[in-house]
Amino acid sequence: MPGKVTRRVLIGGAGGLAATSVAGKARAAAGGAISAVAASTARVKLRLLETSDLHMFVYDYDYYQDRQDNTVGLAKVSTLVRQARGQATNTLLFDNGDIIQGNPLGDYMALPGHLTRAGGHPMFRAMNLLGYDAATFGNHEFNYGLDFLKLALKSAKFPFVCANLETPDGKPFIAPSIVLVRDVVDEAGATHKLRIGVFGLVTPQIMVWDKARLEGHVTAPDIVEAAARIVPELRARCDLVVALCHSGISGTPRREGEENAALHLASVPGIDVIFTGHAHRVFPGPDYAHLDGVDTVRGTLGGIPAVMPGFWGSHLGIIDLVLNRHQDGSKPVRWTVDDFQVEARPIYRRQGRQALALVPDDAAILAAAAPEHAATLRWMEQPVGSTTVPINTYFSMIGNDAALSLVSAAQLWYAQPLLAGTPNAHLPLLSAASPFKAGGAGPDSFVDIPAGPLDMKDIANLYMFANTVCIVKVDGNQLHEWLERSCAIFNRIDPAIDTPQELTSARAPSYLFDTIAGLTYEIDLSQPERYDGEGQVIQPDAHRVHDVRYQGRPITGEESFLVVTNNYRADGGGAFPGTGGSHVVLQAPDLNRDVIVRYVMQAKQISPVAAPVWRFRPLARPVTLAFNGRAETAKYIGGRPDITRLGDAAGGFIRYGLRLG
Repeated sequence: MPGKVTRRVLIGGAGGLAATSVAGKARAAAGGAISAVAASTARVKLRLLETSDLHMFVYDYDYYQDRQDNTVGLAKVSTLVRQARGQATNTLLFDNGDIIQGNPLGDYMALPGHLTRAGGHPMFRAMNLLGYDAATFGNHEFNYGLDFLKLALKSAKFPFVCANLETPDGKPFIAPSIVLVRDVVDEAGATHKLRIGVFGLVTPQIMVWDKARLEGHVTAPDIVEAAARIVPELRARCDLVVALCHSGISGTPRREGEENAALHLASVPGIDVIFTGHAHRVFPGPDYAHLDGVDTVRGTLGGIPAVMPGFWGSHLGIIDLVLNRHQDGSKPVRWTVDDFQVEARPIYRRQGRQALALVPDDAAILAAAAPEHAATLRWMEQPVGSTTVPINTYFSMIGNDAALSLVSAAQLWYAQPLLAGTPNAHLPLLSAASPFKAGGAGPDSFVDIPAGPLDMKDIANLYMFANTVCIVKVDGNQLHEWLERSCAIFNRIDPAIDTPQELTSARAPSYLFDTIAGLTYEIDLSQPERYDGEGQVIQPDAHRVHDVRYQGRPITGEESFLVVTNNYRADGGGAFPGTGGSHVVLQAPDLNRDVIVRYVMQAKQISPVAAPVWRFRPLARPVTLAFNGRAETAKYIGGRPDITRLGDAAGGFIRYGLRLG
């Protein structure tokens, strides 16, 4: 049941705040003394709604498999929004970023001239129909460059705010905040004006992940520091302060410039509501139950109501506040948050391995993007070539596969001519690739391309991000540490345990698992992780990676190598040793995905094989490593007695086991 919130006091009027909301919290700490002194004259129920990480999923459609997908889509979220509004008298709707990139519809719109010819961006046309009150940027808003973003924003009929995005001279790139003045109706039917301060925050890592597009044009200061600067001033002018924080939740100690800062943001005095996202998880929920300061049942971060609504339109975030208006003689009106409820409301439910829609599509939302949706489908059907073998990522986390072999082969094919005649042309050239779709987003998020014709949707399925090709120069020690960082995705395995043990950490995305073609090496799962999920060394004496060889001989720490990768990794995304600006020797203009397309087109027919790169080192005694798949996984197991089906798993997965001798 909802409980009382006595730690935050909302002050109406610029003169009604002693200094900042610290004073308000101090008064609230008196344990309800405010209510005892002041006469409560009104009670208002206010519903705040959030979408986040929509990633261009207007339609409930899987462009890669060319079929409807009940787990995604603004068209379904829209129905939830309309239902939620029908249940409440006073509502506001916000978006928390990662809007215009993430699927082939977004990539199609980013092609030269497409946005101009469309007469506006289809995602914003759809969002305009829902009447959003405000939004902030996500890190993927910058993937197509600032010029494209500025042009796309012209289609949005709602304001964007971001308090930690600045021009190099320290001026705001866009409005840091906005005060929304809204008429609200109390339980007695009387109308009051409520001033709602809204500010936005984006992950500072945009300066790493999109360095080539942003450097020299914008800067992205620390999330918590930016909030501490803006909240006091905003608090002084408003009755309620809402943070749109495109950042995840982490329990690691506070450090400047961190990516997942939502929990630390809650320590900034004066914030009443935190909308969070970026991590593609659902909160409230069990994912963050292990963190201090997080209430996964009530839905609070540091005691402040907070919600994270999944990704791709899987959920609608809902925070219901009960506000009490207080008038004490001639003193300014003040509002208190006396109660709240938090919910992440889903658009679907799992029944076995089926995803059943809980709400229908909103036809108006579909119509808003219909022309571009149809054009994207035609674009995705363009033939590229053919493959003589199936290409899938079912086994990417247990060994080598054809999918990553194809990516690396294309990257090497493209990079070699670019290096000819350069000072680094004589160095060994390697290729780093990671599985983007290895089940992390659900049982449908695997690559599964049958032998036969290949078209654009197959390549987009294989390489779903709009990354560009980069080459970095590393030495042997850095290369070894790169591989150690990559192995942080694996759990530590105990050889003394006979029951199946989970192979990978559920909180580690598969795109952080790089394999480096051109090398061979072993991974010892009995050892602890040397690196944590943030790329920090946590076990200095731990070493999982062994016997790293190039052309059959052990590499040395002093040797130099070139690694072709993508701009995200090359510029430091994931905090991998050997990456960052000082290591980059070539920034190519072409997308990695386009390179794969060109590679297949010139070959016409390909036969990618799972080239040997890495393997698990045998342990002291046999163990079973559990990993997720789906029913289709079984047809590719043939001839492998070391893999067995273990049974059904949560979320629609099927659990398989790898017997490691």
